[in-house]
Amino acid sequence: MNYKPIQCNFLLNRITTKDKLFNGNYTLDPYQNCGFGCRYCDSTYDETIYIKTNAAQILKKELETTEKGIIIVGSVVDPYQKAEESYNITRNLLEIIEQFDFPCHILTKSNLVLRDIDILSKMNNCAVTMSMATTNQSVSDIFEKDVPLPMERLETIEKLSKIGIKSGLAVIPILPFIVEDELENIVKSAKKHKAHYILHKHLELKGDQKGIFMKILEEFYPNLVEKYERLYKDSYMPDDTFISKINSTIEKLCVKYKLKNKI
Repeated sequence: MNYKPIQCNFLLNRITTKDKLFNGNYTLDPYQNCGFGCRYCDSTYDETIYIKTNAAQILKKELETTEKGIIIVGSVVDPYQKAEESYNITRNLLEIIEQFDFPCHILTKSNLVLRDIDILSKMNNCAVTMSMATTNQSVSDIFEKDVPLPMERLETIEKLSKIGIKSGLAVIPILPFIVEDELENIVKSAKKHKAHYILHKHLELKGDQKGIFMKILEEFYPNLVEKYERLYKDSYMPDDTFISKINSTIEKLCVKYKLKNKI
């Protein structure tokens, strides 16, 4: 993986439509591209990670004239990817957000977020959502092998919750025919580890990502190739029947385990 410093001209992006999933008003990404390389994601196939070295200065100027609202940190790429260990861009941005008293919602797969507990605990209305597609380590090894283990992510939720930081689990993306049988275990595990809520979204296969993902299926799940071709035949999304079934399943499980299914 190559790292290249860049200067950005802006950082905040205003969300123009209602964000029903993450409940945000603005988004920002400390990095361009992601080093985690999750094989279901369409933003991880570039070997160069661009480091927005002036991000803190830009954000400070933007927040001076920006109406208060929830900032989603890590909307496209993970703000706690491996580059953050060396560059601390995310930490610097969180310090600015805290200074300006903006609420924020951090989306990540990494337990590196625990490093910044000192900042998060001072924030007004901060939430951290840990993302995972599976609790099955063998499945995780196929699709997200360079990411902290599923159990480490669940333990991160618990550690954050125990010190009073709202934290939940995003089952994103739900991989059709691969993780459906473990959805109850995922929700049960989230409850056990003190998650405040569960978010979820189906797998989307846009553009070139569809071909890439189908090759992964051919290698590891050849028996599912035909099912995926039918499910995603005319769209980058699975058909409405599948989406409705998944939504209903998650809703029922959240009721069973007394978890909110929204933030």
